[in-house]
Amino acid sequence: MNDPDPLAARALLVRQVRLEATGVVSLTLTDPAGGRLPPWTPGAHIDLTLPSGTVRQYSLCGPLDDPYSYTVAVLREQNGRGGSAEVHGTALVGRTVRIRGPRNHFALVEAPHYLLLAGGIGITPILAMVRRLVADGASWELHYGGRTRAGMAFTGTLATLGAGRVHVVPQDEHGILPVPSLVGAAPPGAAVYCCGPEGMVRAVTEACALAAPGALHIERFGAPPGVSTAAPGPPAGAGGFKVELRRSGLTLDVPPDRTLLDVAREVVPDVGFSCEEGYCGSCETKVLGGVPEHHDTVLSAEERERGDTMMICVGRSASRLLTLDL
Repeated sequence: MNDPDPLAARALLVRQVRLEATGVVSLTLTDPAGGRLPPWTPGAHIDLTLPSGTVRQYSLCGPLDDPYSYTVAVLREQNGRGGSAEVHGTALVGRTVRIRGPRNHFALVEAPHYLLLAGGIGITPILAMVRRLVADGASWELHYGGRTRAGMAFTGTLATLGAGRVHVVPQDEHGILPVPSLVGAAPPGAAVYCCGPEGMVRAVTEACALAAPGALHIERFGAPPGVSTAAPGPPAGAGGFKVELRRSGLTLDVPPDRTLLDVAREVVPDVGFSCEEGYCGSCETKVLGGVPEHHDTVLSAEERERGDTMMICVGRSASRLLTLDL
């Protein structure tokens, strides 16, 4: 288990499933042979392939000093797409599952202070950040909202990590988080990290735009509403492009009306994907040549500029030939 490639698939054993809160279970994953797992940093997530073949993304939230296991937590979504229901309804302990990752597009940056805002199951990447900030002796505060106290996972763990810095705000007891005042009170230079439902993310985004431009780091559960990540058609008179799948030894045509993912899956059927909207990161693929055209909401401006990876469900090519590590 020494493969450091975050895009490589590996098999892990589900060692434990534990109830963390009403409707929330955690899964502890280990190497079947007992080996060490690739290291990770707070904010990282893995792609988990469930027994049905469904792929979902879950943030790592276990202890940072345990090199032998990964922990993720899953909320059962009543109106979800079926992945969480499968996790909750399947006897997974003792079974082997496939993962890809860890990879991190929600990493901690250097800052004099950290304002952490979590909503519901969005606590998972934030919990890992709290652990790191405590270990580093950093200045931080966490405001954690949820519908009910019983449905809020890891509150006991958080209380032991940050007495006086952790503010648990169940909506049925105290209302919603006062986002504008929290952001407005953050000290100059603070980094604001937010993960939660879209309504919360939108409120934090708007508050930061007014009071703390450039401070915000967010991770979403889905594509932003009203924002299409689908790649636009080519300019008038332009055609598609060619994609070379280096490991497969094939060069294929990608017409204007088909995605890179669709074309690649015809010859590489096990390529990872999930949302097909450019927000989950499951289809992230290394770019070996050419100029990718990005239409996702995962990569940062710096990552787009580097052009060494892309989301092939929505990304296209700005060059006539694009070479991928597939």
